[in-house]
Amino acid sequence: MKTDPIKEGVLIINSVGVGTVTREMVRKRAMELAIINGRAGQDASGSDWEQAKRELTGGAEMDPNEAVLESAPESERWDPLPGTPGHTVPVTSEDGEDAEGRSVGERLIDQGVLEAEHDQMLKASRNAEKKEREEP
Repeated sequence: MKTDPIKEGVLIINSVGVGTVTREMVRKRAMELAIINGRAGQDASGSDWEQAKRELTGGAEMDPNEAVLESAPESERWDPLPGTPGHTVPVTSEDGEDAEGRSVGERLIDQGVLEAEHDQMLKASRNAEKKEREEP
């Protein structure tokens, strides 16, 4: 029986529990992404908004077109020997594991690392912007 793993959103931002993701939270994250990418926060693009929403709500990390290709069964994407039937191997997964076989703990660690990277990139971008303003 195939079941889709539960999509989980982000749990913490700057060491604070998130709760329900609001439009204001997505707007703030999009502005941070714009700053990280070297633009003013007010210049957040549509892709910044989409990425912010994906990051906060646990959406797919890849672009929608690539996600469609990835969702196709492996047998339909590439057949090394056309015409060979092959066989199905039963897959066992333990409770709490996602489609990639990561446990809840691994997912939480990955999420914390990604959030720390985001914070570091934002701080570096702001420091660089501040230095540019101070230089004559």
